[in-house]
Amino acid sequence: MPEGAQRLSLPAVAPPIGAREAQDLHIDIEVKEVTALLDDNTASTLWTFGGTIPGPLLRIRQGDTVELKLVNPQGSLMPHSIDLHAVTGPGGGAAVTQIGPGQEAIFKFQALNLGVYVYHCATPMIPMHIANGMYGLIVVEPPGGLPPVDREYYVMEGDYYLNGGFQPDGLSTFSVDKLNSEEPDFVLFNGSVGALSGDNALKASVGETVRIFFGVGGPNLVSSFHVIGEIFDRVFVEGGSLLNENVQTTLVPAGGAVMVEFKVQVPGNYILVDHSLGRLNKGAAGYLVVEGAEDPSIFEPIQPGNLSTDH
Repeated sequence: MPEGAQRLSLPAVAPPIGAREAQDLHIDIEVKEVTALLDDNTASTLWTFGGTIPGPLLRIRQGDTVELKLVNPQGSLMPHSIDLHAVTGPGGGAAVTQIGPGQEAIFKFQALNLGVYVYHCATPMIPMHIANGMYGLIVVEPPGGLPPVDREYYVMEGDYYLNGGFQPDGLSTFSVDKLNSEEPDFVLFNGSVGALSGDNALKASVGETVRIFFGVGGPNLVSSFHVIGEIFDRVFVEGGSLLNENVQTTLVPAGGAVMVEFKVQVPGNYILVDHSLGRLNKGAAGYLVVEGAEDPSIFEPIQPGNLSTDH
C-alpha cells in the first residue's frame, strides 16, 4: 500500500442559482491525476476532474453562456478532454478540448436545454478514462431556478476494473480485459467503498424534503437506484422534464442522470443502493441518516425481531 494514500474528499454541492437572469459565466476545471484508496486495502491511480470523484457539480441556468476552460497540468501523464452532455456542439466540447500535459483549452457554449446531465472525459480509450473516475454532473436549472428544498445531495455511481495483485509500489493497475468483458471489481458511490457512511453519510431531519442529483458515470453498468425504506415522491426521469411520481426504483443508464425528491417522515438509517443487489458486495451502498421524532401512525414496531442488520 502506498504510504499516505487516502480516500478522495467528496465534492461539494453547488448552491441553487435562484431567480436570476441569464448570465455570461466562466468555469475553470483542472484535471488531477491522483493516487487514492478505493477501499481500506486497495489503492489505485485515478484520473479526476478537480481531485474528486465525481468531479465538481456544475450548476447553471438555461440560457446562460458559459466559457469553460479545461487545464491539464504539466505533471499529468495522460491527455484528457471533457464532453458535457448539456452542450450542443461537436463532442459536447470534447472535439476542441483534447489536451496533453501542460496544456489548456477554452470553448464557449450556451445552455439551451434544462436538465441534469453527465460530463466525462472523451479521450481514447474513452471508457478507460471514465472508469478511472473522470465524470461528473452539470445541472441546468430553469428560469426562476428549481423549487427550494431542505437538503440537496450529489451522488454518482461508477464501475472500476483492476488487475489482481499489486505492483511493487503497492498500487492496483487497470484491467482492460475486465473493462471489455464488463466485470468490475468495484461498483462505487462517489469513488470509494463507504464514501457515504459515517461522518459522510447524507443527513436529514423528519419533515424535510431531500433532493438527490444522481448520475451514472459508468462506463458500462446501468443503475437501478433505490433508497431502502423510502419512496421517491418525484422523479425527473433521466434528468429531463418528464415527471414521474411515487416511484420505488428508478433506472439510470450509463452516461445518464436523474433528479429525485422525497420527504422523510420516519427517523432511522436509510441505505442508498443499486438494486442490482450483487453490487452491494462490490461497494455500491451509502447511507441517509434521518433524525427526529417517531410517528407511530406511519411506522411502529409491534414485536421486533432480535437480529440486527444494516437497515
